[in-house]
Amino acid sequence: MKLNHLNLTVTDPVETQAFLAKYFGLKPQGKANKTISFLADDNGMVLSLTHVSLGQEDSVRYPATFHIGFIQESEARVNEINQRLKADGFDVPPPSRQHGSWTFYFTAPGGFTIEVLG
Repeated sequence: MKLNHLNLTVTDPVETQAFLAKYFGLKPQGKANKTISFLADDNGMVLSLTHVSLGQEDSVRYPATFHIGFIQESEARVNEINQRLKADGFDVPPPSRQHGSWTFYFTAPGGFTIEVLG
């Protein structure tokens, strides 16, 4: 059995799709719009990004520990992504050793947390 798709509620599907494609290599599936967008990873798992208003909410609300993670092949790659995000103006903390991994967490465009670890 493999995970086929996951839906995230976000504040801006277009911005979030562009961000995930640029920094994490997810591949856009079709043209994004303000209501919904789709991306796929190298294994064919689809990530759908649904605008928060479709659920009749006014903001994105996830539990404090909710996040999605992108495992990297090395600590050096974690550092590279961290520096690239900082250089592009994102507020990201420096990586640190947590739960046995070299990792950092940050809030992505769209309003959810991402962990980058290696």
